[in-house]
Amino acid sequence: MEVSGKFRCMDINEKLRKFTWRIENFSTIKDQMFCSQDFIVDGNKWRIQIYPKGSNVDYLSVFLRVANSETLPSGWTAYVQFGFAFIDQFYRRTSVTQAVATREFSATGGNWLFGFSRFLPLNELHDPERGYLVNDACLVEAYFSTDNTKALISHELIVNTDSDELKTAETTCDKAAIDNQKTTVIKPEELTTPPPTQPSCRTVAIEPEEPTEEDIKTFFTSLESERSSSDTVFSKEEAKEALAKVDEALNTTPLNFYDSGKFFSLEQAFKTLASFDCSSTVLTIEQKNELLAMEESLKELADRTAKAVRDKSQLTEKESIKLTTTRNLDRNLIRYKEVESEVKWVEQKHAALLTERKGIFRSSKKMKMELEALGQEWTEYEANAKAAEAEWRRMKDFISSIKGSI
Repeated sequence: MEVSGKFRCMDINEKLRKFTWRIENFSTIKDQMFCSQDFIVDGNKWRIQIYPKGSNVDYLSVFLRVANSETLPSGWTAYVQFGFAFIDQFYRRTSVTQAVATREFSATGGNWLFGFSRFLPLNELHDPERGYLVNDACLVEAYFSTDNTKALISHELIVNTDSDELKTAETTCDKAAIDNQKTTVIKPEELTTPPPTQPSCRTVAIEPEEPTEEDIKTFFTSLESERSSSDTVFSKEEAKEALAKVDEALNTTPLNFYDSGKFFSLEQAFKTLASFDCSSTVLTIEQKNELLAMEESLKELADRTAKAVRDKSQLTEKESIKLTTTRNLDRNLIRYKEVESEVKWVEQKHAALLTERKGIFRSSKKMKMELEALGQEWTEYEANAKAAEAEWRRMKDFISSIKGSI
């Protein structure tokens, strides 16, 4: 199955523009690096560049880069604020977002690419209970501004942004030439080396023959917006049903409620209560206002729970590192005891060898003394033997002389 994509753009306001990149058949991406089609802002070509399997880390990596960096004139620069979002398609407020202050892009010095190498943990990306990949499709949003106003882009702005609330028109980029979106594999350490220029996509104002998941969601979001702005008066039974949904939410733990994806129905319940006429019931205005105040508290609690889930994922990674370190420490302790035992054995062996060495020294010294004594005795023996032999010869000569005189 071939990877396909859909590219949309819209103006948030006069200073900020949003680009939405829908990537379908995400799991079939084989390349290490994958790029969006080119888009043009202020006459310059840009593109989104992602690493679906991470750039030497277990995170999805995402960058903004100048598309035609190799053909830029000498001295070219551009100051850009930008941010990215990987959209949770179950509950937008828990989407992962990151934004940066103004960065200076230039044609030289490798400053034609900026972004985040650790954007979204891969285990969260592929978690079926999270909404980052739905039907093997993901939504990447890029927020882009060349205005020098500080802090234009924030998490709250991103998660509260959609085309219906802003009443803006989106432009769909034609993807007939799908090769425009394919790239060659490059090594992560070559990240600052610009790849060959890719042709920019052609922008057309056509609608797909079959509605996409995003089109369907956009329609119902618009419908919800229209219905919420209408002057509908809800009945007592509908108000009771709304109260029952609030009660059900309060009887659910925050984490389970967050994972259940029921927050949308709860928001609808609060809208029903907000439009309910209290005059015909025992529900007082004060009670109604207190109920409506609970909506913000529950939203805040859901956000805190979502953050806790992300923190738990990071904590799990740290626990894994802690477990590995603990095991290595245990191995070192065992080896230390083995070495210590070997050292004691060597020390004992060394002490025995020293004792044996001293014994050899003493016995050798004693034998040497005995040998020296024997040498002295031998010298005396040789002297006495020579004297005895001389005396023997003298006596023999005397006898011989006597015999000759007789």
